[in-house]
Amino acid sequence: MMTYLAIIITAIFVNNIVFAQFLGICPFIGVSRKLGSAVGMGGAVTFVMTIATTVTWILQNYLLVPLGLQYMQTIVFILVIAALVQMLELILKKIAPALYLALGVFLPLITTNCAVLGVAILVTQKGFDLMQSVVYAVATAIGFTLALVIFAGIREQLNFTSVPVPFRGVPIALICAGLLAMAFMGFSGMNFN
Repeated sequence: MMTYLAIIITAIFVNNIVFAQFLGICPFIGVSRKLGSAVGMGGAVTFVMTIATTVTWILQNYLLVPLGLQYMQTIVFILVIAALVQMLELILKKIAPALYLALGVFLPLITTNCAVLGVAILVTQKGFDLMQSVVYAVATAIGFTLALVIFAGIREQLNFTSVPVPFRGVPIALICAGLLAMAFMGFSGMNFN
């Protein structure tokens, strides 16, 4: 049980996918203008990251490794993630049109989110079993969502502040992102061994 708790806390805070590993930066900057968009993207990433990590772990351990095709890992994982997002899009369109409309543009954005691929590769590098991989994927997605929501809240507040003209828009957003990354570095002193 302590192992799972360590995986969760480490994935959310200590090795946050955005602030410590610098994966998923494109949606972090692009989708964080509004709090609602950030929450929607976070939910979609959580769902896709969990399913993709589960499927890629199974493929890695039951297909690629036994056949000696580990060198095909990245290509296979990219294809699996793209196919999963497309299948999810089709299923949601048929079964839950309201959810499909709510996710809207987020589903295609997830296909190119490097955080999803990064987590799928990281669980194989860390040697996690299937349950640890799923827990790590969910916790990492929660950390991604946390980063997105905090950053979106800050960016919404920046609309009401007086920012010097050269720093308006992306420059002040990048400064805030850097400060957030430094704040999350404070968690790096936590030790779970």
